[in-house]
Amino acid sequence: MSLSVDVYVPRAEGGIEVLDVPPESSDVAGWERWRTEVWGSEPVRSLGARFFPRLATEDLTVAPDEVSDFLAECDLLRTHLARIADHMAAEAESGTGAGAASRKSHAEHADDVRRRLDNIVNAARRALGIGGGVIIW
Repeated sequence: MSLSVDVYVPRAEGGIEVLDVPPESSDVAGWERWRTEVWGSEPVRSLGARFFPRLATEDLTVAPDEVSDFLAECDLLRTHLARIADHMAAEAESGTGAGAASRKSHAEHADDVRRRLDNIVNAARRALGIGGGVIIW
């Protein structure tokens, strides 16, 4: 199972309306195990990330007024892709973490995270443009 990233708009009567993913976009935000092994991992937490680590224990809902801060956190993770990929490669070598079965290279781990971050950033920019929020579930 994989994590999805979607844009939502708050409903006037309460709750949210999740919008369709545009045809040119992807909603893939990583594998379910990435909740703890990537987004909630020690390297991500040690960067001071406050949004992504929440995925370790719950779905992540970013309120419309938090989307700019969330985009800044995405940029922070992007600047530290090598560190995150180091963690993923070490976990794979130990046979316990993300990618353990495939034995991906460091570059492949970094590219996997980069592609998922691209999808997440794309959704966050769409949300920002319409006054919506982001949900990763």
